[in-house]
Amino acid sequence: MSEVSITIPGTHIQVLAPVRELDFFDTQSAVLPRPVSPLNAWRILMARPKPIMTLAFKIRDAISSLFGVKKIGGFSGAVPERVQVGQMLDFFLVEHVSATVLTLTERDRHLDVMTCISSSGHELTITSSVKTHNAFGRLYMLPVGPAHKMIVRQNLKELAGAVA
Repeated sequence: MSEVSITIPGTHIQVLAPVRELDFFDTQSAVLPRPVSPLNAWRILMARPKPIMTLAFKIRDAISSLFGVKKIGGFSGAVPERVQVGQMLDFFLVEHVSATVLTLTERDRHLDVMTCISSSGHELTITSSVKTHNAFGRLYMLPVGPAHKMIVRQNLKELAGAVA
C-alpha cells in the first residue's frame, strides 16, 4: 500500500507504479466532437448509473464483504460542481484534479486502484492501474479486469455521443 502515483513523462497520465510493476493496466482514448474536461467527462458518465453496474456492485459487495472487503455501493450519479483533492466521489478518493487531469483512487488491503481521466484538446483518455496485495486481490481482478476494459470502451463511445 505504499505505492506512489507517478506521471508518465510526456503525458497527463498518472498510474500507481511503473507499468511493468502493475498487475493491471488499461488505457483507452477517444477523440470527442468537442473538448471536455476530465471532471465534466466523469459527470456525464456518472449522471445515470447503469442498472447492470448497480447489480454488479451489489454482487461485488456481497461476495467481497465475506473476505473483509468494505462495501463500496457503486455509483450514486451525484457529482458536485467543484471537486477538491481529498474529497470523495462515491467510493473514490480524489488525489488530483485540474483542468486536464482527474485522478481517483481506492485502496484497501487486497488491492490499490487508480483511475486517471485526462484530456488534451478533443482527446480524452481513461487510464486504470491496479496493484494487488494478495491472492484475493489477484482473484478479484480475474473477472474485473476484462469487464473493466469493456466498460471503459463503452463509456468512451457513450461520452462521444453525449457531447456531440
